[in-house]
This record gives sequence, C-alpha cells and structure tokens, in this order.
Amino acid sequence: MMDNSYSKKKCIRCVLPERKPDIWLNDKGVCNICVEYAVNSKSNKQTKLLETDFIRTVNRYRGKQKYDCLLMCSGGKDSISALYYLKKRYSLNPLVFTFDHGFENQDALNNIENAVEILGVDSLFFKSVYMKDMFSEVIKTNSKAVICHVCSIWYMQVTLDIALRYKTPLVIAGWTKGQSSGAGHSNYIQKQPEFYSMAKATKEFINSYVFKNDKYKDFPRSMEEVLAKARKKQKYIILSPHWFLPFSSDVYTDVIKKELKWKLSSCSYPKNSTNCRLNFVSVEQSLKHYGYTHYHVEMSKLIREGMLTREEALECLKINFNNQAIEDIYKKLNTNFPKR
Repeated sequence: MMDNSYSKKKCIRCVLPERKPDIWLNDKGVCNICVEYAVNSKSNKQTKLLETDFIRTVNRYRGKQKYDCLLMCSGGKDSISALYYLKKRYSLNPLVFTFDHGFENQDALNNIENAVEILGVDSLFFKSVYMKDMFSEVIKTNSKAVICHVCSIWYMQVTLDIALRYKTPLVIAGWTKGQSSGAGHSNYIQKQPEFYSMAKATKEFINSYVFKNDKYKDFPRSMEEVLAKARKKQKYIILSPHWFLPFSSDVYTDVIKKELKWKLSSCSYPKNSTNCRLNFVSVEQSLKHYGYTHYHVEMSKLIREGMLTREEALECLKINFNNQAIEDIYKKLNTNFPKR
C-alpha cells in the first residue's frame, strides 16, 4: 500500500502541507494560502454568485443553435448532476461530450450511458491513444510534470474544437467551487501559488518533449495558449452550475442516484469520486514529487469557503488504492513499475 503520510507538517486550517517556496507555515501552523485568504476576505468582499446570474447567462444562448450548450461529462457526480440540472432545472438542450484518453473508468462510462438515455439528450464520445506516448514519457524520465495537468490541456483543446464545430460557445463543466475561482473562464493553475512549481515543471516537460517529437509538434504549450487560440475562432464562455448553487454535493448525489442510476466507482480517488484509472498514477507521482495533489488544493479551497470540514477532507484524501492498481497502469503505459 502507498504511504499515506504525504507530509508531517500540514496547515492546521486546510490540508495543504508545507512545501517551500510555494507553501509555508507560520509560527501558528497556518499556511500562507490561508493567511492570504483571510486578509483578502476582510479587505475585498467579493459579490456572491447567485443562481439568477447563471440563468441570466444561459438564457443568452438558449435556442440560438441546435444545442444550447456543450457539457463536458466525465461520469462523476459533479458532471452528471450538472447534466441533470441543465435538462431538468433549466430546460436546456445540451450536447454531452465525453473524453476518453484510453484509461477511462468503466463505471463512469456506465453512469454517462444511463444519464443520457434517461434524460434523452445527444452525446458524443471521443476516444484516442494519442497521448499515451507523452504520458509514458512523464514516467520514464521521472519528470515532475503533473499528468492530469498535461491531460487537461489536451482535453480542453479537444472540447473547444467540438464547441466550435457545433457552434456552441457556451461550455458547461461540472467543476466545484474548489476547482475554479471565478465564472466565465477556465482556471489558470499557473496563477495559484499552490501550483507554481507544478505548472513550471509541466510547462518545461511539454516544451522539451514536443520539440523533439514530431507527433506532438502542434500540441499546445499551456492552457493559456489553448484558450487564446480558441477565442480567436469563437467567443466562448465556460461555466459550472455548481459555482452558483447554494447547496453541497450531498444534495445532488442523492438525486442522481435515484433518478439517473448513478453509482460510485468501485475504486477511485479521492474517496466518493469517479475519476479515471490514470489518475492513480498521477496522484502517486504528485505525492512523490510535491507531497500533495490538485485534490488537496481543491479541498483546501472548499474548507476556506466553509463547504467542507478539514476532517471530511482528510478522510476523502486517504489513499484507497494499492500498488496493483498503479502497476496495471504502468504496464499499459509500457513503463516499469518502480521498486519500493
């Protein structure tokens, strides 16, 4: 079993470990991210996003094209519930888009199949092994690049290409408030202190790898590049209904279980999620190189927002997969499972 003690020194308010120079703890055991959040909360009160804001935005796109929006759907509770709300709560006609890089969780795909059939919506399924060599290279070179971040760049490019093809400038995601800090755009991980080192390593790996591999010569160097190029072709907006809704995931999880036959994956990380199998390796690599993952960042945000307790986050972040789950992915990537 993997070592679950990703850091002995953790912030007493969130779940981030001390990882200098990006994250450090003061003499009271509070991380710089939480300190800055507290200061900004007092001096800069942000307007709370309301559901009426979301409705007002989606109404601008309603009925303009065959599909009112494009929904990125992974099969997890957040994206499936987003689909449910688009259809049932807001009466929109979404096109569901599912992306499979060759490591998708079959439980997640079953959830999507059930949801689109019950709700009667159109869907597209995209599967490709295009990224397999790049994923393998991250492992073989012991790069500190974050596999999930590399994948997200590709995923977003494909998504926005599909949005352009179907003339759907409104793109809907199932992102939680912990996954993005604002509406109308994708979350630039490079601008968050928690991601500085991760983003730098990921960018360096991509620049180096695409330079010497003709297969990836057109691969975007960053998320900013993806978004900037897409905006030149179509003025899009990316939103998640979860940014605007006043209730927690517990509410909609019960709903989709009952109405859409949604089921938890038999094995996924974090606890009670439905992420892809490649995620196991990405998590292992991130813990090895940084001592935390993007899930720790997400849940720390939710803790600061009062939407999750520190105890709940720590429970969700416990490693619930073993070496065999990781070894299976290494084999599929044609890489050697590292000795421990």
